[in-house]
Amino acid sequence: MNIFGDNRIVMTLDAGGTNFVFSAIKSGKEIVGPIRYPSHGNDLRICLQTIQDGFHEIGSKLPDPAVAISFAFPGPANYPAGIIGDLTNLPAFRGGVALGPMLKEQFSIPVFINNDGDLFTYGEALAGILPDINKKLIASGSEQQYKNLIGLTLGTGFGGGIVRNNELYIGDNSVAGEVWAMSNRVDPEINAEEGISTRAVVNEYFRITGLPREYEISPKDIFDIATGKLDGDQSAAKKSFERLGTFLGDIIANLMTVLDGIVVIGGGLTGASSLYMPAVVQELNNIFVTPAGSKVNRLVQKVFNLDNTGEEQEFLHRYSKKIQIPFSEGFISYDASPRLAVSTSKLGASRAIALGAYAFALHDLDR
Repeated sequence: MNIFGDNRIVMTLDAGGTNFVFSAIKSGKEIVGPIRYPSHGNDLRICLQTIQDGFHEIGSKLPDPAVAISFAFPGPANYPAGIIGDLTNLPAFRGGVALGPMLKEQFSIPVFINNDGDLFTYGEALAGILPDINKKLIASGSEQQYKNLIGLTLGTGFGGGIVRNNELYIGDNSVAGEVWAMSNRVDPEINAEEGISTRAVVNEYFRITGLPREYEISPKDIFDIATGKLDGDQSAAKKSFERLGTFLGDIIANLMTVLDGIVVIGGGLTGASSLYMPAVVQELNNIFVTPAGSKVNRLVQKVFNLDNTGEEQEFLHRYSKKIQIPFSEGFISYDASPRLAVSTSKLGASRAIALGAYAFALHDLDR
């Protein structure tokens, strides 16, 4: 699918706990917006009216009618049915709210709602890291091409999504890729999100330094301390991000084992990737020890960090060779080096989500 060559218009929404931001996309580019309204998440009637008003305002500014509405919205939810469950950051949503059907009746066009982690991954798969990797592999003479992607978002929470064979996979209950709930061998007593989020960095800094909880400090402050831009315990700051990296590396290793796909990382914490990515790579290259004492690589695949220029070039190298077909004069290409890669997003989470929402609507309309 070439979303940049499609002239259809889709209206979108970036739904946060504080603000709703409306826009419209055509040919992969924002053509109207953004228009911002407060979400009124504590009052369901006002909140729903705000969503309707926002899309009506966007629609009134379009050069041609939109063919669909498509956006990310917090869960839990039955996304295919457009029904939103009990939300934390929008507490007025309780008992099941038929948001999708409401908008479909109001605007008489198809409505698609998904999780932000899913749409981030779908946008990266169709317009971000996957096409970029595959284009570079072709240019290098490699026959390898990738169709599977695991997307992870790091910020106030820890989210994810899965694309399999270039198709978004959401699972039977619309909760595939809910990585925040995974366990971790670094600290089995807490879920992954408590080790991979902005509060995880802050909590670890408090734990190491022994500072009182009343002390106000942000992840950005801890980053600046770690990089010498701000006074503080530099060692503790670095260790706070390193622990996040070890948590993240363990999760990525498990996901790669099951799903065998490229991993792309987005969200607010990507700006600090230089502090946690070495720990991620170290965990991916970890080993297991058998009862007999022999060592086994944690992963079957070799994983490359594409944020490192040298590793990217090594990943893009052509590894295939020609082997002869038995009892034949023919030859076939064989690559004996299974490999994957991890990278931070170059699109940025917001743009990837918007492109994912646009692509999902067009793909479903064409199906």
